[in-house]
Amino acid sequence: MLLPRFRSPLSAKDESYSQYVNPQWVKLLNVLGMNRSFVRSEGVILETDTGERFLDFLSGYGVYAIGHHHPYVTSALIEELQSKRPTMLQSYIPELAATLAERLCKLAGGKMERVFFTSTGSEGVESAIKFSRAFTKRDGIAYGRGGFHGLTYGALSLMSNPWWRKGFGSLLPNTLDVPFGDLGALELALSTERYAAFIVEPVQAEAGIILPPDNYLKEAQKICERTGTLFVLDEVQTAFGRCGEFLASHHYQVEPDMIILAKALSGGQIPVGALLMRADICNSVYSSIDRAFVHASTFGENSMAMRAGLATLDVLESERLFERAKSLGEYFRAELRKVCDQSSSVKEVRGVGLMNAIEFQPPKGLMARGMYNAITKIHDGVFGQMVVKELFDNSKILTQMCGNNFKVIKLIPPLTIQKSEIDQVVAAVSALLNKLDHSPIRFWRNTLKVARRAFTEH
Repeated sequence: MLLPRFRSPLSAKDESYSQYVNPQWVKLLNVLGMNRSFVRSEGVILETDTGERFLDFLSGYGVYAIGHHHPYVTSALIEELQSKRPTMLQSYIPELAATLAERLCKLAGGKMERVFFTSTGSEGVESAIKFSRAFTKRDGIAYGRGGFHGLTYGALSLMSNPWWRKGFGSLLPNTLDVPFGDLGALELALSTERYAAFIVEPVQAEAGIILPPDNYLKEAQKICERTGTLFVLDEVQTAFGRCGEFLASHHYQVEPDMIILAKALSGGQIPVGALLMRADICNSVYSSIDRAFVHASTFGENSMAMRAGLATLDVLESERLFERAKSLGEYFRAELRKVCDQSSSVKEVRGVGLMNAIEFQPPKGLMARGMYNAITKIHDGVFGQMVVKELFDNSKILTQMCGNNFKVIKLIPPLTIQKSEIDQVVAAVSALLNKLDHSPIRFWRNTLKVARRAFTEH
């Protein structure tokens, strides 16, 4: 029997996006029934053109640490625009870049003495690879298995999931994935003294909010020091209070040789990233006057980005968002565990600060388990995406699966979140689990509808 072909009428905006940008993205959102036109965002609230209001528990994958359109950052950017100061002159010394670099180094502490500004986290990873190779005179780069570092070629070369790599040809040679948390494997790899750097997320975000084992990062740092390997932390998602401290490295009490930053430094307004490092590492690249611009980024030090970064740091400190993330994160996990511990569908609740996740597992009921197995055979991500859709449709909460583990739902709200909004999300999770455990037919009926749409659109 042929299934009726699913048709989704497209708006003029969707038609244009589909024609000139990415038609498959439009199809995916329509198949999932999650295509909304968001026209306003403020704090933790997203509002559609029809007046629906959603709680943002995705935060642009960590971009909106201080919330959407924080008035202080907006005001600072308007002032910068109206000043008519140069924005991206390449032949002068940008004062704002110097100010932001000094502030970042002082807040980071430890070995951090110099800053190279970028526009994205991927660009920060690319820069870390170059600086590491220049300093150590080694070619190899080791990285934590399961991590996510970006989609440019060097960054992609440091990601072990074949799904991201498929179809893009040869990547950077001399890279090695080391199991995250395995100190023996790390010692064995780095003892060869072939690797310029070990680049790792302190908390693996897209792997499923995977926390490092006790003392793992401290011991990894020692191994790097013994073997002459640079210890590089990718803090693109974990910095700026997300884990309850300015940096996750502060939480885990380590002092890396380089730190990669981006996302939340932007205040959600102007893209900005930064690679913090030791002075001697920086000097290995900028080694003479004729090499003063051997590594550069056109937009890296633009005044709007620098102003956004400075204003964001002001908000983080003045509103004590690091402390809020720590205390509210503990509250959030405790409340989630109260409802999740009663469900056979949940394997674990874990996280640090306001970087949290729920990992699901096959349900115990015979019929529900059978449906789960059938659906996941169609695609490993169908179940997780249906959990996301249930929270989106029924509770007006925006979240998403982890990119390298589709059974894990991430919950990373702005650090400005209120306790009452956390309670709202906990209640929504409770309702979802009640449906999964006690009324599975309703959940799986919707899942089959989406699967059929996906099949007919494929």
